Amino acid sequence: MTTLAHAVELAETRIRPWILETPLEPSSLGPHLKLENLQHTGSFKARGAFSKLLALEPAHRARGVIAASTGNHGAAVAYAAAKLGIRARIMVPHGADPGKLAAIRALGGELEVHGEDSAVAERYARRQAEQEDVPYVSPYNDLDVIAGQGTAGLELIRQLPRAAAVFIALGGGGLLAGVAACLKQAWPGVAVIGCSPENSAVMIHSLRAGRILELESRPTLSDGTAGGIEPGAITFELCRDLADDFVTVTEAEIREAMGRVLAATGRRVEGAAGVAVAAYLRQAERWRGKPVVAILCGGNVAASVFDTTDRS
Repeated sequence: MTTLAHAVELAETRIRPWILETPLEPSSLGPHLKLENLQHTGSFKARGAFSKLLALEPAHRARGVIAASTGNHGAAVAYAAAKLGIRARIMVPHGADPGKLAAIRALGGELEVHGEDSAVAERYARRQAEQEDVPYVSPYNDLDVIAGQGTAGLELIRQLPRAAAVFIALGGGGLLAGVAACLKQAWPGVAVIGCSPENSAVMIHSLRAGRILELESRPTLSDGTAGGIEPGAITFELCRDLADDFVTVTEAEIREAMGRVLAATGRRVEGAAGVAVAAYLRQAERWRGKPVVAILCGGNVAASVFDTTDRS
């Protein structure tokens, strides 16, 4: 994965003036917590968005961009595009989180609703981009995007001497692939653990089957990782080669983890961040006494969702 690790280093050079280096904090929960919930727009997605947009030729940027998203990626693309003076059209599926859609609008993104699933919205967005000859900004299936997400891994290497394991929420696989490519070079023997909700673990099921599957996703608190995988996604082989283990967690475990993060840190995190913590808690005995990281990939959670979490 030398090529991807090099791409991450190039992305770091491009995007560093535009993003935050998020803190890594020890926690009473056990793992160190990488606070990507404090990144611009409230999630790690700003890294990939800036990486892709800054990699475009000026003539391509002038056409604007099209993206597909359940929320966080769309907000990140809208934010980055606004900072760089680019028009951003965001295709979202029906049923996407209203709070995240409002954030996309507030950041200047133009919303277009299509399909019932993120994978359907992605296919539509890619077709529209091809027909209109406009750059498409994939949420995960793009080397520049993956490389941008991987800059969180470079920060981890600066912030911690080593880790025995890193727990990463797994949807399309961009964050896991980019971060793992860096960590595997710097920390030989580190275990990269992909974490998904049982209700929508398409990548995990696909990796176990040896091919990308079309599977129905049930509703989940982890909307940021929910939905299908684009056919031919480059993250499939990257996750296959870079992940050491996979964990799926229940909705009850996600709710509990979100509540425990709030109690431990005073910060509300979204379901996808709860997935990584819940997976660690499932394996806590295995890693007791060893340096471990859980990436809190986002903090964009509706108050109504978290109120329900607190009561559970």
